[in-house]
Parts: sequence; structure tokens; C-alpha cells
Amino acid sequence: MTRRRQRAGPPPAPGEAALAAAEEALGHRFRDRALLAQALSHSGVMQGRDRGLASNERLEFVGDRVLGLVVAEWLIERFPEEREGALGRRLGHIVAEPTLAAVAARIGLGALLSVAPSDDRAGVRARPAVLADALEAALGALYLDGGLEPARGFVRRAFAEALAAEAPRDPKSALQEWTLGRGLGLPEYRVVATTGPSHAPTFRVAVACAGRTAEAEAGVKQAAEKAAAAALLAMLEKGA
Repeated sequence: MTRRRQRAGPPPAPGEAALAAAEEALGHRFRDRALLAQALSHSGVMQGRDRGLASNERLEFVGDRVLGLVVAEWLIERFPEEREGALGRRLGHIVAEPTLAAVAARIGLGALLSVAPSDDRAGVRARPAVLADALEAALGALYLDGGLEPARGFVRRAFAEALAAEAPRDPKSALQEWTLGRGLGLPEYRVVATTGPSHAPTFRVAVACAGRTAEAEAGVKQAAEKAAAAALLAMLEKGA
């Protein structure tokens, strides 16, 4: 007798308290709360091929574009005398994972996410990549439900501190300038290890130059490269 494979039941939906808290944090009362619930659904609670359709990944895609547009508009307004290069550095700093994760943590977004029990035990709510993705998803849901104006209002409230801060130099560019300026060649990056679940991996990256090596971890490979570059530059400057 052939036994049918049982399908996994639907993932636990964010409760009323989580939805209300998210609306408070975003400053918007949703007409379509299903959008907000999807934004709070981490991909780890979904199973099978449709995981990316039911989780917050599609809304993250929208939110990333909305954030870039709103911040670019804001920068043009606030810094009318700056050239494209300087504006680009500011934009890169504001939309980078560390900034997004800090904003998400400040508004308490991690505690509102619907995550799989195993991921919850692994501390996925506190991972910068997960927080950054959730914030972009929430912004995408906000835009789709209410349009550009509420999305713009939330971004300008939540990112005011990041906008006012001086944009830091890109660590990879700074390291390359330092090594090339001393005839040491280009730094070389490589992924040492990839750990964690497939939907939320952690990358350990090593960078080497001038006989020295530094390593760093992050939920996004580019972020790990930047952290490793900053560590190696500090090491090289200290020994110079």
C-alpha cells in the first residue's frame, strides 16, 4: 500500500499583536494586512518551491527599489552642492546592510517576525542580513499598500540619523588605495567557509596582501569582504 506524503501545513502567521506593533513602527494603518503579514514572514518558515512566493522575499525586492529612490531624492534635496560621487557614497552607506539592520533593530522588527522554531533557536531574528531584508520587505509592503508618500515619510523618520552621519569610506577601496600606493599590489579575497541554513547563510571571507591576512563574517559576502578589508587595513596601518 502506497502511503501519501503529507504536506506541511501553512506557516504560523504573524499574530494580531505583531501586526499592530508593525503598523505602529511603520506609522501606517494597512488596508491590506496580508501584505504586512507577508513582510513579517521569514523565508525559513516556508517549505518547497513556493517559499520565495509566500515569504517576504518578493516584498524585499520591491522595498529595495523604493528605498533607493526615496533616499536618492532625499539626498538631492539635502545636499544640493554635492557631486554624484559624494551622493553615491552617502546612498551606499544608508542602504547598506549594517544601517538597515540597525534601523530594523531600533524599531523592534526582529521580534515581530514569523520564523521557523529551529531558526528562532539559532537566533535568526538578530542576524543583520535577516533584519535588513525584513526592513526592506516592510517598506515594500508599505509602498504597495499606501503608495510613495507613506513610504517616504517612514524612510525620512527612520533614517534621519543615518543621513546626518558622515558616510564612511568604502573599506575595500581604502585598502586598495593603501596597498597600491605602496607598490604592494591588489588585495586578494576568498570565501573561507559558508555556514548556516541555505536561506540565511553566513560567509567567512579572508583577504590577503603584503604577506598579511584578515578574516571576517557576515550574512552577505560583500559585507564580509568589507569587514575583512577594514580589519586588514587597520593591521597594515598599525604595522607601517
